[in-house]
Amino acid sequence: MRERTAEVGFWFLIFSWVWTSANCMLSPKGVNFEVQALMGIKASLKDPHGVLDNWDGNAVDPCSWTMVTCSTESLVIGLGTPSQNLSGSLSPSIGNLTNLQIVLLQNNDITGPIPPEIGRLSKLQTLDLSNNFFSCEVPSSLATLRSLQYLRLNNNSLYGAMPESLANMTNLVFLDLSFNNLSGRVPRLPAKTFSIVGNPLICPTGSENECFGTALMPMSMPLNGSEGALRSGRPKSHRVALALGVTLGFICFLLLLLGLLLQWRQRRNKHMFFDVKDRHHEEVSLGNLRRFQFRELQLATDNFSSKNILGKGGFGHVYKGHLRDGTAVAVKRLKDGSAIGGDRQFQTEVEMISLAVHRNLLRLYGFSMTATERLLVYPYMSNGSVASRMKAKPILDWGTRKRIALGAARGLLYLHEQCDPKIIHRDVKAANILLDEDCEAVVGDFGLAKLLDHQDSHVTTAVRGTVGHIAPEYLSTGQSSEKTDVFGFGILLLELITGQRALEFGKAANQKGAMLDWVRKIHLEKKLDLLVDKDLKNNYDRIELEEMVQVALLCTQYLPGLRPKMSEVVRMLEGDGLAERWEASQRVESSKYKSYDLSSSERYSDLTNDSSLLVQAIELSGPR
Repeated sequence: MRERTAEVGFWFLIFSWVWTSANCMLSPKGVNFEVQALMGIKASLKDPHGVLDNWDGNAVDPCSWTMVTCSTESLVIGLGTPSQNLSGSLSPSIGNLTNLQIVLLQNNDITGPIPPEIGRLSKLQTLDLSNNFFSCEVPSSLATLRSLQYLRLNNNSLYGAMPESLANMTNLVFLDLSFNNLSGRVPRLPAKTFSIVGNPLICPTGSENECFGTALMPMSMPLNGSEGALRSGRPKSHRVALALGVTLGFICFLLLLLGLLLQWRQRRNKHMFFDVKDRHHEEVSLGNLRRFQFRELQLATDNFSSKNILGKGGFGHVYKGHLRDGTAVAVKRLKDGSAIGGDRQFQTEVEMISLAVHRNLLRLYGFSMTATERLLVYPYMSNGSVASRMKAKPILDWGTRKRIALGAARGLLYLHEQCDPKIIHRDVKAANILLDEDCEAVVGDFGLAKLLDHQDSHVTTAVRGTVGHIAPEYLSTGQSSEKTDVFGFGILLLELITGQRALEFGKAANQKGAMLDWVRKIHLEKKLDLLVDKDLKNNYDRIELEEMVQVALLCTQYLPGLRPKMSEVVRMLEGDGLAERWEASQRVESSKYKSYDLSSSERYSDLTNDSSLLVQAIELSGPR
């Protein structure tokens, strides 16, 4: 009996151990595991400004934490704390965040070694540890990061030889190891653009027995050709003469470079960035992103004359302007410019926004910043916004409206699922969808909510948006996600169909509540013709109307989990899978809401019928 009891106890212990291990490993999508890793990183850093204060070790989901970016599967894929005066060291626990794709820790005061555990991050594409005080050898484990495309370790105190294994990083596009204390030979680096200048003990070819006192190298070196050229078997005297000639040539080059640098600093009208490649290997050049002088933008907009105002919103005013070369631009003058972080912080955020490049996203020309001003410069959109164009003549025909819907959906799809890190717009509406000269939809002002919230980075619940477009869960909790953008897109579809703003429609129809309530009622009554913009008369496709209304209702479901992703929305607008998704949603809705006292429409009406909100269409951040 005792033996049987002991055996049962033994197997109970084994079961408990296995269950506990499995529970740790199989916690929903690895969230607990990632929380532990992030808390390890926080513990090893000194945070003078409290930017990591909302990192909570008792949390089960780190996706709402500041400086943390998650995938649609709620896995941590981005860690970015640039220019936050962080010190201390970087914890080896970063190696446990195995889904990381981007790490941005530049412009801090972090010391100690670069953890070799970073080599475990097999999905890492961008690593920027520049402008810190890391002091160690370059970890050879970095060579195992076969997905890495962009690596910056410049302006640290790294020493020792560059690992030969770096030559195996075939996907590397940009590498900067400048201004460290590296020594030895330079391996055959595969990066298209790289820098090793400012490392006095570097040997350019590795053929010399001893390194020269100073290694003067250009920013980009064709290593694969230079090595063979210098190993030509010439007599020693010829080599000495060649070395002297090369040295004099480099001195002349440096003098010329110094002259160009002085001229650049005097003009200071352009700011050059590096070239990178995105995950699809399509070259994205930031070399054209320009830093404007504030005076130049003053002149372009006639000193920000009220006559040149294109729009007003919570982020500031937008002015039409003309540059000295005659280029028409739109200049966004951000409110409370002096409060939007420091120069480095603002510039870093602008760089991140400018990395989002897509035909249906508004391109950023450049920026300007002074002690009190922050300005962004965009191309001028001759057809204005969808909101303004809907009220103009000639009217937008049905085909153009459908094309606008599809273009805006593709732009949001890129922000949510193809941009790294993903960007949540937080104010999708007709006033923020611009039209180019061909009436192609261009999503504007993406990323600005994050940019302005950065000054209060410990606050994650500041609601930005326009009442009537805000998803109910965002309005009530302040927690945004890509599904809040999907909700706003659904309202945008209804605005395109009706030709009216969301709240205006309910009032014009003499109905209680917002547009969404009225549309649901009309859809149930099968009277969709009552929805269509009267200016269209009968010039629209009734089948396409039914499909577009169904997509809008799918996007605006009360529960965010029931709303489709933008990739699904694009497919449905293209005519793929709508019927199946609509049928499934009707089954889910009928079963799910039986347990609720109020319908989703009534619940949403409770949020929008508040007298303080419906006095006017309150715009918390736009049009921007």
